[in-house]
Amino acid sequence: MNVLLTIGIAIILGFTGGKLAKQLKIPMVTGWVIMGVIFGGSILGVFREDILQKVDIISDLALGIIAFSIGGELTVSNLKRLGKSIAVIVICESTGAFLFVSIITFLISRQLYTALILGAVASATAPAATVMVINEVKAKGDLTTTIISVVAIDDAMALIIYAFASSFAKIFISSGATITLGAVFINPIKEILGALFIGFIIGLLISLLGRWMRSRSDFFTLMVGAILLSLGLSSHFHLSALLTNMALGMTVANFAPRSSRSISNTWQIVTPFLYIAFFCLAGAHLNIKLLPQIGLIGLAYTGARMAGKICGASLGAKLSRAPQVVQKYIGFSLFSQVGVALALAIVVGRDFGGYGAAGKYLAVMVINILLFTTVITEIVGPYLTRWALIRSGEARERKI
Repeated sequence: MNVLLTIGIAIILGFTGGKLAKQLKIPMVTGWVIMGVIFGGSILGVFREDILQKVDIISDLALGIIAFSIGGELTVSNLKRLGKSIAVIVICESTGAFLFVSIITFLISRQLYTALILGAVASATAPAATVMVINEVKAKGDLTTTIISVVAIDDAMALIIYAFASSFAKIFISSGATITLGAVFINPIKEILGALFIGFIIGLLISLLGRWMRSRSDFFTLMVGAILLSLGLSSHFHLSALLTNMALGMTVANFAPRSSRSISNTWQIVTPFLYIAFFCLAGAHLNIKLLPQIGLIGLAYTGARMAGKICGASLGAKLSRAPQVVQKYIGFSLFSQVGVALALAIVVGRDFGGYGAAGKYLAVMVINILLFTTVITEIVGPYLTRWALIRSGEARERKI
């Protein structure tokens, strides 16, 4: 099967799965992933491993646009509007999930690099399912506003955590590597600052050029070129492509807000086919034969992530003196993970594929754990979000 045929089949299958998922009141992205699982090498064998390796360009572009979109939400006006309490909650709940999962999975696996990567991936929260539930029950109030604000910027924190965690993990997975102060602290900071710098410079140049453009299609073309340029440069200099494109999106959104808003509708029209293909093909990575091996660590990951989200979010709400209803229920609304977490799992394959057998096994295990636990989180997550909104009294349509 050639690349174009693979992508075409993935788009059609994913689109169909998404529509079926929507009819069943579950997030469409879950349907995209499930179709990939069904038609992947473990079940029907349409998307075999050798085929998946040929469509990396789709993953690269989709990841770049996802990171760019996250950065686009981080405008100065948005951050000011969200206030101190949101920032504290995001930091605490992301860090809480990272620490809980890292500690529990280390006790099981006894591999620090595995624990760090799983902890970093666990910090991300998927907004799609959460926002869908809020719309379904027509919720409105302090808790609802806080939930929407937290999930809007949570993924940016997850990217930063992953950048640090992956840098440390590369040290521990390298056999015979000498652990020095520079390797542990200076190198990760250099990689992160380098990625942010490249994204900022490209974003600044694009913003300046955008002032001279009156056509939305011209600016959109320029932005696609900028994303590809950021992806290429981050790959050349061995930097985080996700952070680079997040910095690019943040810079453009702040320095050229009018131009950025003008192409928002174009993004919504053009990007869905990329996302469908990306998540469908990501689901095809599931290896059913590995499920018995990841069963224990998968359940531990899920339980630790939930505990970390609840404890971290509640602590953040108390420290920032958020309303009582937020302190009590915010942690129960942050369980959904398919989305950026799965995107990070794909990135793990890119970052650690060259680290021998241990790196390849880590990449396979992480994406399989994510796919395995997604079934749990996408059922439990929306249910608990709905429960929290109803118990808080903010749901107008009381369904459960």
